[in-house]
Amino acid sequence: MTTSADQARASLGIRLRDIRRDAGLSGVRLAQFSGWLSSKVSKIEHGRQTPSEEDLRVWCDHCHALDQLPDLIAAVRSIETQFAEWRRIMRGGTRRRQQASAAVYERARLFRIYEPAVIPGLLQTREYAVEVLSTFIDFIRVPDDAEEGAAARLERQRVLTHGDRRFHMVLGAQALYTNVGGAEVMAGQMEHLIAALKLPRLRLGIIPLDAPYRVPLNNGFWIMDEALVQFDTYSAELSLVRPDEIALYGRAFERLAAMAIYGAEVREFLSRALDSLTARSS
Repeated sequence: MTTSADQARASLGIRLRDIRRDAGLSGVRLAQFSGWLSSKVSKIEHGRQTPSEEDLRVWCDHCHALDQLPDLIAAVRSIETQFAEWRRIMRGGTRRRQQASAAVYERARLFRIYEPAVIPGLLQTREYAVEVLSTFIDFIRVPDDAEEGAAARLERQRVLTHGDRRFHMVLGAQALYTNVGGAEVMAGQMEHLIAALKLPRLRLGIIPLDAPYRVPLNNGFWIMDEALVQFDTYSAELSLVRPDEIALYGRAFERLAAMAIYGAEVREFLSRALDSLTARSS
């Protein structure tokens, strides 16, 4: 069975192979220079062996590519940790998972968050959070602790008002209309978002439905400082720490933010969504 870590190891091997080829070295020659068995180069390049950080230093030194060393070291450090399968990390329940996230949030000072279809956890009401977590629990098929998980999610929202953290969140307009829990839950969520606009360290943008297509629109993602990018797939949570990957997501966020509306326009947008929900629930 090929795991996500195997795929990351194979990707690293391809990068190292390209570096060696660009330097005009054969695998045998690189091994001789490095004092290795020739099979070691082959194993690394084919993803069958994870190079140590010292291996990478030697590789880059002989290939005159020391400028690439920091990025390669970050790639090695992330191979075994960046892919966390949901069924494994949820064995302890959603509450414990929310508490683990809170520890990560406490260390960060700048949050850049893009969510195309749902309200991000830091801005969710309890009722909205329960519905989101219940859907997730049912889909992943793990024990149901949605109420406890939602309580922990609200506890970690303290980062919005404590400390010197800054938050720039960009939502797709669809996030305001994805029906999570029905009209009453959604109305409460819209009221909460309107109130959140007063938070001094939060900048909230919304990308209108008719915004021009200027960046690939994939899944949502969170960037914490310049150190970590996290996003979810159906099967796993991915944590990226390579500088080049963080920079790529930073560029994506800049383009998404440029497409968004802010300030009074956002308040008007949320008010219209709330009026529509209020009319439906009355």
